[in-house]
Amino acid sequence: MSTTTKPVNQKAWFLVLPVIVCVAFSAILPLMTVVNYSVQDIFSPDRRVFVGTEWFAAVMRDEELHLALWRQIQFSLAVLLVEIPLGIALALSMPAQGWKSSAVLVLVALSLLIPWNVVGTIWQIFGRADIGLLGYYLQQAGMEYSYTGNSTHAWWTVLAMDVWHWTPLVALLAFAGLRSIPDAYYQAASIDGASKWAVFRYIQLPKMRGVLMIAVLLRFMDSFMIYTEPFVLTGGGPGNATTFLSQYLTTKAVGQFDLGPAAAFSLIYFLIILLFCFVLYNWMQSLGTSEKEQGHE
Repeated sequence: MSTTTKPVNQKAWFLVLPVIVCVAFSAILPLMTVVNYSVQDIFSPDRRVFVGTEWFAAVMRDEELHLALWRQIQFSLAVLLVEIPLGIALALSMPAQGWKSSAVLVLVALSLLIPWNVVGTIWQIFGRADIGLLGYYLQQAGMEYSYTGNSTHAWWTVLAMDVWHWTPLVALLAFAGLRSIPDAYYQAASIDGASKWAVFRYIQLPKMRGVLMIAVLLRFMDSFMIYTEPFVLTGGGPGNATTFLSQYLTTKAVGQFDLGPAAAFSLIYFLIILLFCFVLYNWMQSLGTSEKEQGHE
């Protein structure tokens, strides 16, 4: 028997060379620079001392870092618990086709077009009791609302701001997942007399698992790296109530100019995000596998 081999064109590597160069300059080289800074004590551009893992040990013993990490985890989990169900509900209520569907899609996506610093400014004005609608009506309702003076109010205001800004992204992803479901599934469910909840539980939700996995990972990573919106809205206060990891890192690197500890902390920050994303991804994959096994049974 004669075998034929497919010719390999090595010139194809030139097509991906620009991507490799861009990744090297935008990711690999800065990462290696951070690794270099994390093992040195930098006194000036010409004076530095190798300290090994000293900065990593110091960062791991930092109590303020532990508190910022706990606040960050609470915030990211709250974001997922609110935005994912709310985005799914919004996608289910949107028109499926026609000009109404196009109009609703544009309206839903409007908040995603607003820059992050502008979002913080909008909510900074929105929450003021003298000129903002939210602050004014809460004051009229008898609530002493103040996101600048009450740490609980500040935390919930930052959460509401993030929900307003990013829930449309989850809704658009869920809407795309819903539109990819063939009509044959709905016809079979109609013939079987399935309820709306049964259609959602056994048809829509499993078919949206892929896009929901993307939504969960995107929203977790973005919320875990949030900086601009709470910085503009509250400045991390009152006290440290809304000082999340990214702002703590910025204070270390820029405010105190501790480049060594800041570099070590940024690497730990990066690994924490990777770890949580890995756990979330495997958890959602296991859910999909268990559902398939139950379906076969």
